[in-house]
Amino acid sequence: MKKVLFFLALVILISSCELIEDHIGTPDPGVPPKSVLQKNVQYPLPFNVLGTLENDVEIRNGGFGSAATAHPTHGGEFYAITDRGPNTNFLDGKKFPVSDYTPRIGHYAVNSDAEIVLLEEILLKDPYGNPISGIPNPEGKGATGEIPYDIAGNQISFDDFGMDAEGLVALKDGTFWVSDEYGPHIVHYSATGVELERISPIGVNEGNGGRKLPAVYAKRRANRGMEGLAITPDERVLVGLMQSTMHNPESIRADITRIVTLDLYTGSTKQYLYRQEKANLSNSEIVALSSTKFLVVERDGNFAGAEAAQKHIYKIDVSGATDVSGDDDAAEFGLMIDGKTIEQSSWEELDAAGIVPVNKELVADLVALNGYPHDKLEGFWLIDNHTIGCLNDDDFAVSDEDGDGTIEQKILPGTDDVDASSLYLIHLD
Repeated sequence: MKKVLFFLALVILISSCELIEDHIGTPDPGVPPKSVLQKNVQYPLPFNVLGTLENDVEIRNGGFGSAATAHPTHGGEFYAITDRGPNTNFLDGKKFPVSDYTPRIGHYAVNSDAEIVLLEEILLKDPYGNPISGIPNPEGKGATGEIPYDIAGNQISFDDFGMDAEGLVALKDGTFWVSDEYGPHIVHYSATGVELERISPIGVNEGNGGRKLPAVYAKRRANRGMEGLAITPDERVLVGLMQSTMHNPESIRADITRIVTLDLYTGSTKQYLYRQEKANLSNSEIVALSSTKFLVVERDGNFAGAEAAQKHIYKIDVSGATDVSGDDDAAEFGLMIDGKTIEQSSWEELDAAGIVPVNKELVADLVALNGYPHDKLEGFWLIDNHTIGCLNDDDFAVSDEDGDGTIEQKILPGTDDVDASSLYLIHLD
């Protein structure tokens, strides 16, 4: 009966007690964050409520934690991006309770009261200026195999321009680059959110005349695509970070992930390997410190309040790593090692082939620092070379932990608190 009632649930729009509008237009945005924010303290981002389900579950327009990036010219401001919108696992795909939700970029500042202020929202749009959705792409356009369903469990149409946004770069000219988990795509958006260019793996979105990623990136694992995106300080090279081991050629759960660089001047790419601390972890953010050094997130999906959890930030250096591009970017499986794909190979086999991964050094353990209570550490704002603002993805405050198709409130274990996208000021060792 519970499922039946849920499938018939209607989303009822209501007002929130903490409306986004209440945090827009404060008189002093852009205060230097280190002057008012304390280290290792939670500062929630403002949100409103998209709707309430019949079981009193709020769907919140939070979600601004899938990635973050510094404003390139205003030191006290940052951008954060949502992913594809509220969704939960359902049958052979995903249930989208707000299926027309448009992924968006939030422009934020810190005010003198130590509050996070939303200055504006920039909705992502297709090349014709129409708002896109977060619904998966169809075959040939970046399909992951995930089938989309609405709140009632009815299958809905795919979206050619749909994005599951996870990586974000802001340029000095006001435009943005966004990476996602479908294609995976790297999309250039105007200052108002209109698509300017879509870069996909060879074999995906063919015929658009644009630049391409190596074909092997189409082997990304569903819902674990290009989770992070950075740009070098000279704004010349994009650096994409894959979340987990790619399914190359089949389902693999290992500790090998890839980093791909794309030179925006020449269109050429390079690829490097990253060794996770154990299999099946997630690399969920990257930001450039120089042309070769970067900060990355490596985490699990656990809540520290319920079990052992890893939320690490590493400094990496690609200068001594091996480029594993191979001779043919169109090769379906990429560079092969003695008849195996890179993902099928052990680190011993890769070492014997002369392949060196990026160097990594732990610079922050958020669980040790502040008991970090969230499961999804996914974004950070580089404030200076020793300070970052970390953000979590709160999944729009919904989940389906028991997998029965009923959408539930996402509660932090051991508390009565609804998970909320929040900023933490972190000092790096």
